[in-house]
Amino acid sequence: MPARPSRRTLLLAAAVALTTATATACGGGGGPAGGSAGRTTVRIAYQAIPNADLVVKNQRLLEKALPDVDVKWVRFESGGDVNTAVIAGAVDLGLAGSSPVTKGLSAPLDIPYKVVWIHDLIGDNEALVARSGIGSVKDLAGRKVATPFGSTAHYSLLAALAAAGVEPSAVQTVDLQPQDALAAWKRGDIDAAYVWTPTLSELKKDGKVLVTSRELAGQGKPTADLGVVTNAFAAKHPEVVTAWIKAQDAAVAQARTAPDEAARSIGAELGLPAEEAKRQLSELVLLSAKEQAGPDYLGTPGAPGRLAANLHDAAVFLKGQKAVDAVPDEAAFGRALAVEELGRAAN
Repeated sequence: MPARPSRRTLLLAAAVALTTATATACGGGGGPAGGSAGRTTVRIAYQAIPNADLVVKNQRLLEKALPDVDVKWVRFESGGDVNTAVIAGAVDLGLAGSSPVTKGLSAPLDIPYKVVWIHDLIGDNEALVARSGIGSVKDLAGRKVATPFGSTAHYSLLAALAAAGVEPSAVQTVDLQPQDALAAWKRGDIDAAYVWTPTLSELKKDGKVLVTSRELAGQGKPTADLGVVTNAFAAKHPEVVTAWIKAQDAAVAQARTAPDEAARSIGAELGLPAEEAKRQLSELVLLSAKEQAGPDYLGTPGAPGRLAANLHDAAVFLKGQKAVDAVPDEAAFGRALAVEELGRAAN
């Protein structure tokens, strides 16, 4: 009888399939070191999340800072998909939630990337919404709940179930991306969903919020959207990474001091009115480069920040949920924080 393929083998097979699709979305060609006519190309994964990353994209801040670099933005629906693209060698930099990053840094994936930025601390912009008549998380036993598997929302759903004393096996959890979850909600195919904005805003129109990620963070299960860079790209193109961090920092400053301007860019990317984009932006906590170099977050060379412990705690939880095969020690997560890169850009 042939040996059963490992989870990593299956993921690698999926990654190969995704490589072709991503290359098409990127416009083809290039690679991290070889754009048109020998130019460097950086391939950036982004998601439809109303944070400063969309300001960088919409206002072409990185393109303006690096006129000799080909910048290719590729949209993904979840951090799990970003991990698959990184494994496929199709992405150099990108946004993924803290849960997918935790999984990426753990077995069986063991992705050679590191955390270089905190795009946002997730608050009320991710939540568990249920139909009327479902009054609590405990009431989800025997119900059908949608969430993107491997995402921060999936992690938070598991945390909410654990806090309520509900076994995950008692809930019929289905793997749906946010827009697919919304379609299933409208058809009446699901009873609840744990997703993020802008889809979350649509669900809340006729659903009830049972718990938010901000509330779960207060219970010791914080989540964040993180920026990751592959080790190979960071080593080969440090100037691109520095420019990317500075562009992100400038976008955060704009979101804080000129939120109307930032909201116009975010709204343009998401197809939302500026006022709605501004409201959704306000549900997130954005941090400057200087703040991220503090002890509560990424930290500094020789002094990894609290984020390493948070990722380790998440890995322990995910191991208990059989979502990862093994938990790296906390020092491994500390080594995966790109504190030198952040320090160069913050100075």
